[in-house]
Parts: sequence; C-alpha cells; structure tokens
Amino acid sequence: MEISKENRELLLKLARQAVKAQVTGSAPPTPPEPTGELAKKRGCFVTLTNRGQLRGCIGTFQANKPIVEQVIEMAGAAARDPRFVYDPITPEEVDALTIQISVLSELQPIENPLDFELGVHGIYVVRGAASGCFLPEVATETGWSKEEFLSQCCAGKAGLSPDAWRDGQTKVYIFTTEKFSDEPKSN
Repeated sequence: MEISKENRELLLKLARQAVKAQVTGSAPPTPPEPTGELAKKRGCFVTLTNRGQLRGCIGTFQANKPIVEQVIEMAGAAARDPRFVYDPITPEEVDALTIQISVLSELQPIENPLDFELGVHGIYVVRGAASGCFLPEVATETGWSKEEFLSQCCAGKAGLSPDAWRDGQTKVYIFTTEKFSDEPKSN
C-alpha cells in the first residue's frame, strides 16, 4: 500500500493532535470520513522520539479499523507508553517530538525462521499467549544478525527463552512497513 504525500501529511497531523490530546486530557481528533487509501484496514505503529530518544512506541497488527482511525488510536496510546509511566510526555514536549508512523503489511507466516531479510522485514514471534515483535529498522539500528534479531525478540519482547524461535511450537511471522515521519515543530 503506497500512501500519498497528502495523506501521509494528514496522518502525521492527526497523530500529533492525538498525542497532544492524550497528554492534555482533551478529546482526540475526529478523523475525516475514511475514503480511498485512508479507509484501508491496516495495522500500524506510532513511534515518538525527542532528539533521538524514544518517548513512546505502540502499535497493533490488528487490521480491524481504517488506517486513519488506527493511527489516531496508536498515537494516543504511544503518548502513554507504559515504559515511560514515571517520565510521561508533557504538554510542553509535544511540539518537540518527532512522530513516525509505520503502516504494516499483512503478517506472513514463515516455515524457516531464518527466511527473512534483515532491515526489510519485521518479525512477530508467537508461542501460546506470549508474543513480541521488532520493526524492520531494529535490525539496522542494532547491527544484529538474523539469529540475534530472533533471540532478542524472543527474550526481550516475548518473554521466552532466547532460543524459542528454534522450537517448532514458536511461530514466526514477517511483515514489511511503509514508514514516514515528520519533524519537531520547535527546537
């Protein structure tokens, strides 16, 4: 799915409004009537950074809402990422945030857990009720090998043993993202 420049800008604007609404306790933005590519149901992640430091990242693989609604929901959730409960985003910080949206392709199961391309595919690891994922850029940012990428996802994200991906009971899915971001409104 290729999202037009105009719709990317709209999604980023709505995401920033959703973050601001979340941290100020006001109502989230009302999305426009979903039409065309904005009506497509896709999972997405919204990542918030301030001068390169992660401030929130929340997403969903559930493609049960139009992308325009999904982005607003995930942006609000990213603004209250539980990892930052003791250091929440402040209303004054909102304009300094860089907002990145990653629109996800459908999940594709793979038989061989090593059958993916680092930096191109994200991974989603599932075993029973445990699951974890890494977006494609995590491999690029860390320099991990495929084995390290899988092991870190299993242990650090899914709470499984690092070698759980080698076990046939653990399912590995891959996906790609269409990623775009804006720049902070102030420095």
